[in-house]
Amino acid sequence: MTARILFFGPLVDLTGTASLEMDLPDGATVGDLLGLLFEKWPALRPWEASLLTAVNLSYADRGAVIPPGAEVAVMPPVQGG
Repeated sequence: MTARILFFGPLVDLTGTASLEMDLPDGATVGDLLGLLFEKWPALRPWEASLLTAVNLSYADRGAVIPPGAEVAVMPPVQGG
């Protein structure tokens, strides 16, 4: 299955892209996706504990299953001012 992955803030600089299409195995979770992203971009790993993720515009934890055709946002911590 294919999912669209979106990166925000400093994660765009670390990955060199704001978005990409990725093939994922059926039943892949957000945690599985993050593991693949950490393999592709090891510089993301230090962010692991603070990353926020959303699947189809709803915040999702690491155990959330990614449906086919989903849009997954990977974001740094949100800070207000």
